[in-house]
Amino acid sequence: MVTLRQLRYLDALARHRHFGRAAEDCAVSQPALSMQIRDLEEQLGVDLVERRQGAVTLTEVGVEVARRGASILVAARDLDDFARHSSRVLAGLLRLGVIPSLAPYVLPRLLPQLQQRHPELRLELRETQTRFLLAELANGALDAVLLALPVDGPEIETLRLFQDRFLLAVPASDPLPQCAQVTAADVDRRRLLLLEEGHCLRDQALAFCARPQADAPMGLGATSLATVTQMVANGYGVTLVPEVAIDVEVRDERVKLLRFAEPQPGRTIGLAWRRTSPRKADFAALGEIVVEALGFAPAPAVPSGAARPPS
Repeated sequence: MVTLRQLRYLDALARHRHFGRAAEDCAVSQPALSMQIRDLEEQLGVDLVERRQGAVTLTEVGVEVARRGASILVAARDLDDFARHSSRVLAGLLRLGVIPSLAPYVLPRLLPQLQQRHPELRLELRETQTRFLLAELANGALDAVLLALPVDGPEIETLRLFQDRFLLAVPASDPLPQCAQVTAADVDRRRLLLLEEGHCLRDQALAFCARPQADAPMGLGATSLATVTQMVANGYGVTLVPEVAIDVEVRDERVKLLRFAEPQPGRTIGLAWRRTSPRKADFAALGEIVVEALGFAPAPAVPSGAARPPS
């Protein structure tokens, strides 16, 4: 009989493509992991792994077995969650992913609230780009993700939390007065400073500021809003700053913030989780606390079948 242990070891091997790193990930010795993989091959009557000097490659059958095994492991984790959390809300372990353009601004306000109201909750945090968080959500490494919506995929369920509007950050010497309401036409893409490729905030800024001069340079990429706003402060360009980040990132008198005319651009922030997860009550409670901690108005619900707003 195939065991969950064998499937966990195969899953680790499929991800790391290295017996040593897979064994370290599973907290076992390399010989123990290798033995379990061989036992699995014997039970199934197929070769799952091509063993070569210094390299590990899964066979075609091995790739499919690993894929199906990963689904079984996720279902087993969901079953365990159901048993452990069926009678308690926000208790035990919750693995939460947060995108980098939210984590530094949401977590300092959220964590004290969670600790005070749900002392039995053990929170594990993971901060990285959206595509990595969604992959880890799908394979069961995360329970939920706080990110910008929409998120596509029939296996993902989402909850809208609040609207995070964008403001235009310009050098204080910019001739536009502080009270001015700007539009996309006022944003010079040749001076627009953006986060590096892979950050959803970059894509959202470009989508709003898209204009015919598509061949204009987009400024310099950066890994954090802190870097971008310092470049603005030193006169290197302009950028779009989400409202949730203003109190942290825009405290320099050399930076001026301008509101956009209605309808103001922004992004919808929400939670995403696996549709099969039994912890929907946890995620609903977490979402309420996020909105309360930030003091934002809750995002309006979208009727079933209605078009979703752009993120």
